[in-house]
Amino acid sequence: MNLHRFILLTIVIVYVYQTCSAQFLPGAKQIALAHSDIANVSDVFSAFTNPAGLAKINSFEMGVYYSPSPFGLKQLSNGFGGASNNFNFGTLAACFSTYGFDLYKENKISLSFAKEIQTDFYAGISIFYNSLSIHKYGNDNTFLITIGTSAKLADNITIGFTAENLTRSTYGNDGGQIPSYFRSGVSYNIASEFIVHLALEKEIQNPLSVKFGLEFEPIEFINLRLGVMNEPDTFSGGLGILYSYFRIDYAFFTHHDLGLTHQAGLIINF
Repeated sequence: MNLHRFILLTIVIVYVYQTCSAQFLPGAKQIALAHSDIANVSDVFSAFTNPAGLAKINSFEMGVYYSPSPFGLKQLSNGFGGASNNFNFGTLAACFSTYGFDLYKENKISLSFAKEIQTDFYAGISIFYNSLSIHKYGNDNTFLITIGTSAKLADNITIGFTAENLTRSTYGNDGGQIPSYFRSGVSYNIASEFIVHLALEKEIQNPLSVKFGLEFEPIEFINLRLGVMNEPDTFSGGLGILYSYFRIDYAFFTHHDLGLTHQAGLIINF
């Protein structure tokens, strides 16, 4: 690969990561909702978004998510996987993620713990080991911490809060290379088959982002989803199919500069 192509790809990767990094959080359900379900997330991918949601899982659960060529660029490929299990003392989860290609690669592994502290009040923590490798520039690694809470205020209202990279960890000696996010949200069950989500996200050096999502279950086993957010401006949607122990999720989302892309994920609950 020549130098000009390398520079171009590096610019694209950094641009997408900085302006659309939330969309590289798993999984397809959360992406379809524009990550507005901070308060109500409750699958294995909660380890990345709000670890408190892990405590709402009542059994053993596995999940995989893979996007081979976001926006038609295989250099932006990203994949996630994880497993969680509920014990008497709480829920434990182990996850991994990978992002990039041979010239620029980011990998993560994580361990998470979540517990119902009081009735309908959940708290969780995820500890990540991050590794970064850039061709001809070397590699580095660091630890970071994400914490989260979720509480039911009423039968149909749930609130949540997360702090991502609470430790302000970074690569090398330069600060700010790994963003720190603070997110809060509320989910409102208008009816058993209709849920509205609203979330606010603030990265320390960027403007406030507002996220809105809708979930609707028109028939049993089928869940339709829509989401919208600003900073950056994106529109998303998708569906989930629940059958027996399996949940198959599909999502699409748009980026104002890069266009449309598609995502998919699978969750197995035993």
